[in-house]
Amino acid sequence: MKTLLCLWLLVCGARLALAAGVVHVVCEDDKQQRVADAVAWLVRADGVTPAPQPPPAPVTIQQLGQEFDPYVTPVQVGTRISFPNQDSVQHHVYSLSKAKRFELPLYRGEAREAVVFDQPGIVTLGCNIHDWMIAYVVVLPTPHFAKSGADGTAILSNLPAGRYTLEVWHPRLAATVAREIVIAGADAAPQIIRLTLKPDRRIRRAPEAGGGAYR
Repeated sequence: MKTLLCLWLLVCGARLALAAGVVHVVCEDDKQQRVADAVAWLVRADGVTPAPQPPPAPVTIQQLGQEFDPYVTPVQVGTRISFPNQDSVQHHVYSLSKAKRFELPLYRGEAREAVVFDQPGIVTLGCNIHDWMIAYVVVLPTPHFAKSGADGTAILSNLPAGRYTLEVWHPRLAATVAREIVIAGADAAPQIIRLTLKPDRRIRRAPEAGGGAYR
């Protein structure tokens, strides 16, 4: 009996492994240039939302060179984020976004405590002292998400077969882009997403301040 049960479990596991799909989302602008920092995620068409499984350790968004790093951070609902300040100057991190309102008063080094992002939505980060500092946290109700790299590609893997809505967001998009897709096996054709981006309105720091492109 135990042998039959083990064989049945092995067969079921193999079927699940075969059903697990991978989606390559390729983000391009209107000039077919690849777009970094786009967040892609999948929502099941049947409306079933998996139970949140945030990572046990906090995610880190550091302050370095008087900038937030990384610029865009996708996380699942319930994730804790730490905001260490690696600069020699103090920062005052805050957000007025509906999905998460908080502030970390002036500090250097490690933040006093990690912030829990417990509601889905886009959270805009800023610094009360340095107006050019801006970053985004994309809080998602799904474990199926990824951010595009310099090559514009975001890879979502270990996906159960089924129908999904694929959604893509970027800081310079007027609205989230969405399309319906079907995952039927281990491989799927790349999803080419064309993004019409608004001009980059980030404030440039004064040249004497030093730093990178946005000074």
